[in-house]
Amino acid sequence: MILSLHIRNVALIEDLTLEFHNGLHVMTGETGAGKSIVVDAVNLVLGGRADRDLIRTGTNKASVEAVFDVSGDVEVKDYLGSEQIACEDNTVTLYRELTGTRSLCRVCGVVTPLTVLRETAARLMDVHGQHEGRFLLDPRYHLGFLDESGGEEHQKLLSETERACNLFLECHRKYARLVRENERKQFRMESLKKSLSEISRARLKPGEDEALEKEQVRLKANGRIVHAVRTAYGHLAAGEETSVLTSLKSAFDALSGIQDLDANYKSLAERTGSAYYELEEVSYELSSLLEQGDFDPKRAIAVDQKLELIRRLKKQYGDTIESILERERNMQEEYDGLEAMDEQLSQLAAEHKRLLQAYRLKAKELTASRHHLADVFEENMTHELKDLGMEHTVFRVDFAPPPAKQQLPQPLGEDTVEFMISPNPGEPLKGMSKIASGGELSRIMLAIKSLEAERGGVGCMVFDEIDTGISGRMAQVVAEKMALIARSRQVICVTHLPQIAAMADYEFLVEKHEEAGRTNTRVRLLNEEERIAEVGRMVGGTEGTDESAQSHASHMLKTASAFRAQRNKSAAGVTGSQTAGE
Repeated sequence: MILSLHIRNVALIEDLTLEFHNGLHVMTGETGAGKSIVVDAVNLVLGGRADRDLIRTGTNKASVEAVFDVSGDVEVKDYLGSEQIACEDNTVTLYRELTGTRSLCRVCGVVTPLTVLRETAARLMDVHGQHEGRFLLDPRYHLGFLDESGGEEHQKLLSETERACNLFLECHRKYARLVRENERKQFRMESLKKSLSEISRARLKPGEDEALEKEQVRLKANGRIVHAVRTAYGHLAAGEETSVLTSLKSAFDALSGIQDLDANYKSLAERTGSAYYELEEVSYELSSLLEQGDFDPKRAIAVDQKLELIRRLKKQYGDTIESILERERNMQEEYDGLEAMDEQLSQLAAEHKRLLQAYRLKAKELTASRHHLADVFEENMTHELKDLGMEHTVFRVDFAPPPAKQQLPQPLGEDTVEFMISPNPGEPLKGMSKIASGGELSRIMLAIKSLEAERGGVGCMVFDEIDTGISGRMAQVVAEKMALIARSRQVICVTHLPQIAAMADYEFLVEKHEEAGRTNTRVRLLNEEERIAEVGRMVGGTEGTDESAQSHASHMLKTASAFRAQRNKSAAGVTGSQTAGE
């Protein structure tokens, strides 16, 4: 349950702290005093929409802090543990801060994402606004109300159906994508096959283009090289009488004959000999070049063609031979994958069928559970509506017939339901939007929330003028129902009905004051005398000070006190019998 609420700079509220206890709390006050501001602040700290208009004029920051007692609340503690948030002293603190540019959330002092704040808050408090009755007018929300009335097994079945649906939808997306790819497969495989053949025939080697370019430069100089080699060889060795080597040999032989006469002649002979042997080596190399035939014109043509092929492949597949070869490997992998697609498609089709069947089975189980749940829900709602003065109302949960064509699986199963009512004997069952009045909608919603309270759930329920459209005798009936809900749940109710105000265990008055030219909303807990005055105002008008209004208010409070005493006695008796039974 909530222990305290601290609000700063929210709309007309400058600084406000409220403390709460067990039982039924009500907030009353004149229209426009600011009751809705308190509810807005509660919604903000529970993770509601961050409306910057809530920031009090003249300030740059609004904040709301709520402290909850979670003694024995295992679900909340387990969730916080999963988020690595420590829950100390069996209390949980929620904090929301709002500025013009950002929203800050804290849970137990730890800065958290908004989703964590919301998930924590959903386990602590349930707010039912004055406009929530519109959900009853829209059949799309009726399935949710029905499912919420289910127990642990039904909730487990809901989760299993959603999981089965998600698994199927994931497989369905993969299967649909593979089917589309398979339709384009043949064209793509032909394209890949052509490209792979083109690259394969080229027989490329890394670095081959650079070597060929060097060879091409050399081959383009073929004429000059042949002429130079032949001329050089002709001068050096061709012709025995006129060649350089023959003349040089004769000169060497002549100098060798006088080398022993003088050291200078010997040096000249040696130098001439060295020149002769060096030139003789050069002539051998020139002769070898001419014999090897490296200057084949056909080779030059082949080099030109290969380089042209490489340049064309580079334009299509990559800037370098290495990138072309990498592209070839990737295309080969894709081609192999396409070849294996038939087998993949067959396997995925089988998985698609299996998961669809698994979902259909779960959905069928869920439908059966809902039909059973609907019978119980109808019986319980009939009982609750009888307590709320609608004893002649017939309430039914209508299941729409399944569609002629099976639809794509949905996380909530395959059911569509609508709540049908007949408020008066002899009238046919009709949808709520066609027949229910405002007061009837309020009582139907209260009946649903009463069932939720009996089943368990969050420790605190907030009703924001859920009594809209109710007056007279029905107001007393609703007040007593609120008090009964408060046996097992902490209840906070914003109301305009004196019957509900009188029934409260604690009553807060919301007032608006003007101080130093600024309007400020205050909320204070009323004592017994102040409650008589406030209930008297609600009974008799704005002032409510005349003797009859005050007397009536005093009588209402005494009657309500007696009802609460009997309620508490009955609750104690139930607890005692349960303990004895255990």
